[in-house]
Amino acid sequence: MRGAAEGEPSESQKSSRADTPGQDEAQPKASRADTTVNRRIGRILISRDEIAARVTELGEAIGRDYAGRAPVLVGVLKGAVVFTADLLRAIRVPAAMDFMAVSSYGSGTRSSGVVRLTSDLSLSIEGRDVIIVEDVVDSGRTISYLRRNLATRHPRSLALCGLLDKVSRREVDVDVDYVGFVIPDEFVVGYGLDYDGRHRELPDLAVLDPIAPA
Repeated sequence: MRGAAEGEPSESQKSSRADTPGQDEAQPKASRADTTVNRRIGRILISRDEIAARVTELGEAIGRDYAGRAPVLVGVLKGAVVFTADLLRAIRVPAAMDFMAVSSYGSGTRSSGVVRLTSDLSLSIEGRDVIIVEDVVDSGRTISYLRRNLATRHPRSLALCGLLDKVSRREVDVDVDYVGFVIPDEFVVGYGLDYDGRHRELPDLAVLDPIAPA
């Protein structure tokens, strides 16, 4: 794995609580039936300070690896928007930014197993150094599809940067060049990650817990 090393949430963050899942296949969008399930924000898995420090480290690693070049960050909508913007500012080399959107879900919360492109890039990446920026790398199916798709456009190089990596759920082998945090198989929200369109604005990454019926 190139660049910065993997990180994990500290024990203190694992035990803390908060007052108050556009990601890869890890966290499917809610169906109509899901909206009837009460959920609450649980413990903070990764704090805003830990996120900021790790993004800085990732930016420094990418800056070293791409010294003298101008990479293109391709953020995966919508979960990676905040991470992509922060990462762009942390990279000390000239860099461009664009976005793509993909879907792998049918009418419910289970993946259909078929990945499709729903929004494409606005610029050409031919001959460019491209870094895919994803919020959660999970089964690997979406990222594998994106790698194949972008490779057909003849970039100079193609790398992957993932904020969160759920290695335990991997179904397809993928090389993650830059990893923010390796996390357990839990549903997380905040820092751009959502559940049914909510909680993207939270500054920390928190576990979303279901509330047991009374």
